[in-house]
Amino acid sequence: MKKILISLFLYSFAIVSVASEVPILLSELDNVIKERPLYIEKRKEYLNSLNKMLKEADTDEQRYHVLGKLYVGYSSFNADSSLHVARTIYDVAQRIQNSDYQINALMNMAEISGIAGMFKESLDLMKRVNRELLPDYLLPYYYHIYRTVYGNMADYTVSVAQKEQYNKLVDTYRDSILMVNSPESVIYQIVKADRYNVHGQWAEAINALESYVKKHKMEIHDEAILYYTLSVSYFLSGDKDNQKRCLLLSALADMKSGVREYASLRDLAVLLYQEGDLDRAYSYLKLCMEDATICNARLRIIEALKIFPVINEAYHLEKAKRQHKLQIMFVCICVLSFILLGGIYYMYCQMKRLAVARRQVVEANQKLHTLNQDLCLSNIKLKDLNHSLSENTYLKEIYIGRYLDQCSTYIEKLDAYRKSLAKIAAVGKLEELYHQLKSSQLVDKELKEFYADFDNTFLLLFPTFVDDFNKLLIESEQVHLKPNERLNTELRIFALVRLGITDSVKIAQFLRYSVTTIYNYRTKARNKAACNRDDFEKNVMQIGHIKE
Repeated sequence: MKKILISLFLYSFAIVSVASEVPILLSELDNVIKERPLYIEKRKEYLNSLNKMLKEADTDEQRYHVLGKLYVGYSSFNADSSLHVARTIYDVAQRIQNSDYQINALMNMAEISGIAGMFKESLDLMKRVNRELLPDYLLPYYYHIYRTVYGNMADYTVSVAQKEQYNKLVDTYRDSILMVNSPESVIYQIVKADRYNVHGQWAEAINALESYVKKHKMEIHDEAILYYTLSVSYFLSGDKDNQKRCLLLSALADMKSGVREYASLRDLAVLLYQEGDLDRAYSYLKLCMEDATICNARLRIIEALKIFPVINEAYHLEKAKRQHKLQIMFVCICVLSFILLGGIYYMYCQMKRLAVARRQVVEANQKLHTLNQDLCLSNIKLKDLNHSLSENTYLKEIYIGRYLDQCSTYIEKLDAYRKSLAKIAAVGKLEELYHQLKSSQLVDKELKEFYADFDNTFLLLFPTFVDDFNKLLIESEQVHLKPNERLNTELRIFALVRLGITDSVKIAQFLRYSVTTIYNYRTKARNKAACNRDDFEKNVMQIGHIKE
């Protein structure tokens, strides 16, 4: 009985302690967010110093190590820069001819591709990594990338069967991470707690992480990840107070580390919205959206977009209610003032005050209307950006596949051609050999097949392109194809324009014409346009948008 009373006392004390700690952490987070530009500037200064070191590096070995620090610095800060640095690391590693460096660079590119939502590209890069040749120190990183990518794929797939399959893979790689990491490392504890959460052992996860926090000093970014995992454990156990405390600690660490790709502040905004703290929920989620957009972290953008419209609407409704209450209070004060002061003079002054108030309300409403319009435009731009990214990814997948097939076919044809020339040379038929080398028949045949393959691929993606293109022209000037002809030169030029290749020099190189010829074709087509000739190529770019 005595032990039960002591346990109840300690539990009550813990609840009171957490309840008193949360407001302090909220106030601290608000202050840190105000000072966030300083933390961002600090990270930029660090990155600039690394870029300076990179320029001053004398050897590729030095460049490799500086680039490694740059990659870590840009991670969770700018996905595009991280990918660029990872590709540069790979180029340097190839020059050094160090296989371990090359493998690490490949995994860097795979990791950042996964963060950017390019799951297929990430897995394709990881397939190039030979597990058997991996040194021991790269094994944790190898398993971490697979676990992260498949975890994200499980979160975003709509198929129940695929979700189950991805989760099984996540479990497998999670176990592999635990096998190759020290039990005293922070990543081991986080992954172990994650496994506990997945299998419903929330108490074990909480106990493991809370014990680790008390005994170990961590890097600030590791601290953010650990507290976020701990918040998930408390959420699953139904302890909202501790969930909120851990999200606050995680968000504080994220803000202080100057990263732009994070999850804790978004989850905290959702929790505050559920509790009715709309002002903080709105400002926190708005910051998440801004950071995710600057970082180009597409997964975080999608996550924020799911909840932002709901919180945004609730925030503006609450703001409208407050304005209504203020107006009511203002009217009440005016009435009381009228009763106390009375007289014509007071009525005259009151009318002036009311006129000013009305003007302020009109101005406030105009500002709100402008803000709403800006928000709508931002949402439209985000949707257009997401659509453009999806379409570009789809086009790349199709054309890369066709490109690889053609490369393989051309290699086989070149080998066959080489063998045929070798046979002619072997029997001493020099005149026939010279005739074969001088003839352009092979090149003409391959060009014909290349353009036919390009036509088939393009019309597979945009089957109505010819009809839609003709609709942009005057009826008498529309393009008429010959029998068995899929595209002609004019249509191929604007097919390339539709694919985003607008440089006449590049188009001329692709079609083996002069730049002047390409320019004349484009000018002639604009002159035949049924619409405004200046908007003709913009309209071509809108033909046959691929659905997401």
